[in-house]
Amino acid sequence: MAASSEMYPERGLTAKWETVRARCYDAAGAYLALNERLDQAERDGTTVPQPEIDVHIRRLSDAAVAVDEFYRGNQAQLESAVALYGAVPQLAAQVRIAAEQTRQAAGDSPYTEYPSVRRSAAAVDEGLVTLERAIGGPAGALREAATRLENHTRALSRALEDAPGKQHSASTALASAATRSSAARNRLERVVPAMSALLREFNAASSVDLANNERQAQQAVAAAEAELSRARAALQNHDPEQTLELTTSARAHLATAEEQAEAVTDRLALLREVRDRPQDRAKAVRFKLRDAQMLAVNSGLVAQWGSVLDAQSERLDRVANGLSTGPHPDYWAYVSELEAIRVFIAGVVERMRKTER
Repeated sequence: MAASSEMYPERGLTAKWETVRARCYDAAGAYLALNERLDQAERDGTTVPQPEIDVHIRRLSDAAVAVDEFYRGNQAQLESAVALYGAVPQLAAQVRIAAEQTRQAAGDSPYTEYPSVRRSAAAVDEGLVTLERAIGGPAGALREAATRLENHTRALSRALEDAPGKQHSASTALASAATRSSAARNRLERVVPAMSALLREFNAASSVDLANNERQAQQAVAAAEAELSRARAALQNHDPEQTLELTTSARAHLATAEEQAEAVTDRLALLREVRDRPQDRAKAVRFKLRDAQMLAVNSGLVAQWGSVLDAQSERLDRVANGLSTGPHPDYWAYVSELEAIRVFIAGVVERMRKTER
């Protein structure tokens, strides 16, 4: 049990053993007290009733059986713990040798200055110190220190194995990001005419939220190109890991630029489509509404949800009527309201389906 509590504390076997051990101590304590009474009875020429003696004998027997049952029920774990407990010093020694060898290889490697190698090597150094301090202490702590050092050693080995290919990977990633940056620049050229068309063709409210998109996209592209410039310098200095980090950052900026630019061009395309066929979107939402109403009928939920869905039908009518008034219909408000109705209907459908389940 000492070995088990050290090696496998998380398995909770110690708490189970405490009950069995307490039973043994109780039986033994009662037995000792009985012996004193027997000695006293012999001196006094009296006797202790046999049934009382039999009770103590049964308690001792039951406690012994409990120990046997505990052992048989946990034999594999107990024997494994004992074996591991005895092997921990040897395991720790093997782990230390492997760690020292890998650390030496890292020190001799041409990639020793790569950040991933430096970080992993520092972790191994720290793990070796921790392991050294754990020697002579509890086996559980020694095993834990050895396990951590082994994991750090594996990480350092992987860093050394991956290092030779990183120069090529960084070069490829940098070229890809440069191409994407050029494409983002071309995409930005479409933002100004698209924004101009939005303002000419549609209600001003349809694009007020996009007023700063061009500026934000330009800033994001500029930030990306600055990161790519630093990445090229890092690659020339044979620091591919820094190149990859900077390239990843540049890609994030480019994604922002693309999102800002696409928001303008996509809005223009969407509003033109709605202007040409304004009823298509309303019909699609009405179709969703009819499906929801049928679900309410078939599920026997009309009393709960019928009036709620009917209100959405009236809401759709108001949206359609609002679009037809005025010289400059607000198509974006029309689209936004239809989407809000669609989302609301979808939420009602989800709640009805949960009721069915």
